[in-house]
Amino acid sequence: MLLGFLLVCTVVVAYFPAIDGGLLWDDAAHVTKPELRSLLGLARIWFDLGATQQYYPVLHSAFWVEHRLWGDAVAGYHLTNLALHLLCACLFVAALRRLAVPGAWLAAFLFALHPVHVESVAWISEQKNTLSLAFYLAAALAYFRFDETRSARAYLVALAFFVFALLTKTVTATLPAALLVVFWWRRGRIVWRSDVVPLLPWFVLGAAGGLFTAWVERTLIGAQGTAFDLGIGQRCLLAGRVVWFYLGKLVWPANLTFIYPRWTIDSAAVELWLFPLATIGALATLWWLRSRTRAPLAGVLLFIGGLFPVLGFFNIYPFLFSYVADHFQYLASLGLIALAAGGLVRLPGAWRAVPPVLVAGLATLTWQQNRPYRDAETLYRTTIARNPACWMAYNNLAELLVAQGRIAEVVPAYRRTLELNPTSTLAHYNLAVVLQNSGHLPEAIFEFQEALRLKPDYGNAHLGLGLALQTAGRFDAAIAHEEAALKLAPDVPQIYNDLGAVLVESGRIDAGIFRYRQALRLRPDFADAHNNLGIALLAARRPADAMAEYKRALEIQPDFAEAHNNLANVLRKTGQTDAAVKEYRAAIRLVPASAEYHLNLGTVFRFADRLPEAVAEFETALKLRPDYAEAHYSLALVLRDAGRPDEARRHYLEARRLRPDLPELPD
Repeated sequence: MLLGFLLVCTVVVAYFPAIDGGLLWDDAAHVTKPELRSLLGLARIWFDLGATQQYYPVLHSAFWVEHRLWGDAVAGYHLTNLALHLLCACLFVAALRRLAVPGAWLAAFLFALHPVHVESVAWISEQKNTLSLAFYLAAALAYFRFDETRSARAYLVALAFFVFALLTKTVTATLPAALLVVFWWRRGRIVWRSDVVPLLPWFVLGAAGGLFTAWVERTLIGAQGTAFDLGIGQRCLLAGRVVWFYLGKLVWPANLTFIYPRWTIDSAAVELWLFPLATIGALATLWWLRSRTRAPLAGVLLFIGGLFPVLGFFNIYPFLFSYVADHFQYLASLGLIALAAGGLVRLPGAWRAVPPVLVAGLATLTWQQNRPYRDAETLYRTTIARNPACWMAYNNLAELLVAQGRIAEVVPAYRRTLELNPTSTLAHYNLAVVLQNSGHLPEAIFEFQEALRLKPDYGNAHLGLGLALQTAGRFDAAIAHEEAALKLAPDVPQIYNDLGAVLVESGRIDAGIFRYRQALRLRPDFADAHNNLGIALLAARRPADAMAEYKRALEIQPDFAEAHNNLANVLRKTGQTDAAVKEYRAAIRLVPASAEYHLNLGTVFRFADRLPEAVAEFETALKLRPDYAEAHYSLALVLRDAGRPDEARRHYLEARRLRPDLPELPD
């Protein structure tokens, strides 16, 4: 009990810097999305492939429950992950003690405090690691009981835990092979009938789960294409290097980082062949030594077996930017940690001080490694400092800066991303969006075109380029790209809405109305489409129909300022002054900084001969936008009517300076 209490205290202190950390990278895709937070959403987690980022229904059910408990409070997820990590350490102790492995508690401390596991614990998304390992170890413990008693109940309990583990993360499919390694280590042989046959259903389930996950990674997540084109020889070379990389980080956890450099796997590079050859040589040596002790070979086999799903023989999406990641060896590390602990507790004399010093050192390193995980910006900047060629970190940092409104820092980050990875369609697209929103239209069009050159079926790039070309007045080209986006995603109402807008602006009003109605058939509560349809109907000289669409938009979205303004415009033109004033005031309440809305309200007051109120609105418009030529001109008109000719002339001259095409002041 004392050791358990000490373990808990030490781990909590070591992980304290990350407990109140924020959401990182893809955490938002794991913390239950709004559309999945109901009971129906829970059913979708299980039965709707694609509802969650990966088909791990037990994991996402756990997130669903956690969201019910503490909503979006991030600390709750961090504490849960930490508690699961501690549970795994305790189950590890139980498993080692059941197998009579010496140094069980030392192994638990080494596992719980090793800095290579920080990524799995401090990163909310990797609850898939901590939860799946808890099920994995529980299944192993139950199976050990079955192995001793041949109890059907123990077997079914073990099988249930194994299925839960698979449905949390399919790397746990390696468990039946790991159990056979353990039995060989204990007994020196494997008996087909008693050892292998009971595990055959487990192998079938594991293989099915693994192949299904590999299919999901390729077809739904995107782990395919030129970045993943490796021949079988290259994959063998990669596997050899991966094994030694993880072994090195486990033995000497220096320079740990969130994203490691992505290696070039060149079959002609002689040095790369040393890795698989060294692996084969090490296994052969350990096999030769098995008559003295089977433990080293068993530990290494457990390590390599646990890594098998991420050795490079199967495509997984993170290989796009690195072939290795600390969280990939969370499960695999158990075998070597158990082996190391068993050796350390046998140290004689003064060497017995090594284990506590080692634990203290690992705890310190873990505390330090936790600090970058406090927030996303710190994590990305730390990653860039440790891996300056990491284009993904620059790209993610840029996305974060966009969300924070720090636009001046965004473009350099995206530019650096593209220097490091010119073929990143995502970076080209993201940069294009930023450039478009900041008014750099020619550059934005170029970046959209680059994204489409690299990926011609990139629907969002077609859509973005269409909007940019529309802004540039190149309507035919804009329509072509909007229609290309529509072919790629014919069930997306937003695309019909955007296409309708460019058609109307180019003068093809009937075609625009048709597209808006298509958007509304797909999504009847699409307020923006109702508003845009109203604009098109007004252009088609159907004010009554336009008014109906504006009112429908406001029924759906009462705080839709533009719809209030548009409705007011129609009311003003049809002589309904009081109603128009009411709608303009509603628009101004929602967007008080809109000079246009103040100008429109002032215009109503002018024609209603409410000159002081008109003057006040025009002056407010000019305070908000001093270079607003139309406001200067309108104010000149009302000042002239109010008998203030000198002021009227001053505003008129400023209006003509800003816009020489404005008409003369009428007599």
